[in-house]
Amino acid sequence: MLFSVCVGTNDLAAAAAFYDGVMAVLNMERVAENDVEVGYGAKEQDASFWVLKPFNKEPASFGNGSQVILRAESSDVVQAFHAKAMEMGGSDEGAPGPRDYAQGYYGAYARDLDGNKLHVFYLPNA
Repeated sequence: MLFSVCVGTNDLAAAAAFYDGVMAVLNMERVAENDVEVGYGAKEQDASFWVLKPFNKEPASFGNGSQVILRAESSDVVQAFHAKAMEMGGSDEGAPGPRDYAQGYYGAYARDLDGNKLHVFYLPNA
């Protein structure tokens, strides 16, 4: 069973500011932090998404083919998440719109400030 997901960063303060903005769109907030990591979760729940400085002190990097997939409550939230990611300095990897993954699937893609790929989607009745 999946417990949480981590992405690396080379600038924790900048990454935390980015994720404070985009995670709020999904009703997630900063619920834990220390000098090397910041955790996000639903209100009054444990962190399920972490952004952190790598333990080995080497530069953070993103994986080719890796992505974090986040569920949204509506297509409007998908649009808002993507817009907030762009506003916070992220880069576009796929504008909001229908995808042929499943009937009614609506998604968008963005990269955070460190190049980690984020995929946000809405699927009715799922």
